[in-house]
Amino acid sequence: MTFTRRQVFGLSAGAAAFVAFAPGLSFAATDKTDAAIKEFTGGATPAEGTVSLDTPEIAENGNTVPVGVSVDSPMTADNYVESVLILADGNPNPLVATFHFTAMSGVAEAKTRIRLAKTQDVIAVAKMNDGSTYIDRKEVKVTIGGCGG
Repeated sequence: MTFTRRQVFGLSAGAAAFVAFAPGLSFAATDKTDAAIKEFTGGATPAEGTVSLDTPEIAENGNTVPVGVSVDSPMTADNYVESVLILADGNPNPLVATFHFTAMSGVAEAKTRIRLAKTQDVIAVAKMNDGSTYIDRKEVKVTIGGCGG
């Protein structure tokens, strides 16, 4: 089957309109990210500091972006990190990973690679054993690829 140039342009315009207006295909809204943070923190507003994200400023390929997170904690039986939540607020599903720690972990650090749909904020939220929470966010500029194309 062969298509004329006019048919190809018509199909392209139709596909673009479908993607632009199709429900359920939109990227994660900030309210999804905020809801996930509130659920993780039990409704508390996380403080700045203590948790630190290590991300590149520019990711040449959104399919595999290195992300590291560390939390400044003595990791003793009385003072340790319970878990760290990683979110990407521009992805269709903002929840990326959750890391769990105990006092026996020794350090609260983790590294992974994530997929980013577009330029967006990567967010880390740490929950301590006393219930306190901390947040850090970094913008990562994605130049190509990612889960959104």
